[in-house]
Amino acid sequence: MMARTQVTLDPEEHRKARRRAAELGVSLAEYVRRLVARDLAGPQPAVPPEAVFDLGSSGVSDVARHKDEYVGAAVASGRRQARRRQRRG
Repeated sequence: MMARTQVTLDPEEHRKARRRAAELGVSLAEYVRRLVARDLAGPQPAVPPEAVFDLGSSGVSDVARHKDEYVGAAVASGRRQARRRQRRG
């Protein structure tokens, strides 16, 4: 059973949220439920997968040959960014 919740948004946020929900083909309530569920699911990966692979923009890929190097660099970059965020508080 769902619990009923009331949320107050400023008019501009409300308009944008309704528009986004319509783009997704869902109600405003469903859109908000999805946002809450995604947030509560935990942190998203610090390094998005597309940062590791160039997704073919060059037409030539050496990912298979250098995959360990690329993955290591992407992970190290994500860790550096996380440490910087922690230092800033």
